[in-house]
Amino acid sequence: MLRKIIKIDENRCNGCGACAAACHEGAIEIIDGKAVLTREDYCDGLGDCLPECPTDAISFEEREAPAYNEAAVLAAKQKVSPAGCPGTQGRQMASSEVKDAPSYIPAGVSRLGQWPCQIKLAPVNAPYFNGARLLIAADCTAYAYANIHEDFMKGKVTLIGCPKLDFVDYSEKLTEIIRKNDIRNVTILRMEVPCCGGIEAAVKKALQEIGKLIPWQTITVSIDGNILDD
Repeated sequence: MLRKIIKIDENRCNGCGACAAACHEGAIEIIDGKAVLTREDYCDGLGDCLPECPTDAISFEEREAPAYNEAAVLAAKQKVSPAGCPGTQGRQMASSEVKDAPSYIPAGVSRLGQWPCQIKLAPVNAPYFNGARLLIAADCTAYAYANIHEDFMKGKVTLIGCPKLDFVDYSEKLTEIIRKNDIRNVTILRMEVPCCGGIEAAVKKALQEIGKLIPWQTITVSIDGNILDD
């Protein structure tokens, strides 16, 4: 059929993988250092990948292409194996709960239970979101608060971001994650600095958009690593 679909200029592409991460349908892969539209039937023609490309290598064209196959896209998403940069490939780690462990947990035990953890790279649907307690944390909290793994990440699905550096409104992505999954509760972990209010505002907006009651709380970390309120 004749329809609108993306076109990738190989000469402009630098292989950064931003387009593959932005493509929620998994239509783009990075092959031999270049972005390639590997599944034309996965491309919905909406172009979420266009604004993410730093080299303007992606554009629209109208040509003969297979129809968008939504059923195939949804089936592929259930496998949690997004295409593109290896760093965006979904992975659920072993349970972060240590069975029969002593009360003292040695320093250095990671409580990150899934990958990726960046909000921009996280899939909208993934098995680890079902029944999850969600921790949405500002990047800097991991460096300011020494015991973040044990005190906040343990037993939660962790998503991180910095709205000031990413220049993005996370609310749309977070709305989809919370709406499409069985999220038990949400903890927002932010720094005391004003710019960190962006991540808190995005979460609150997402919770308002979904129209269902989910317990949530905000915890603020000072720049010297103390908890200011919870």
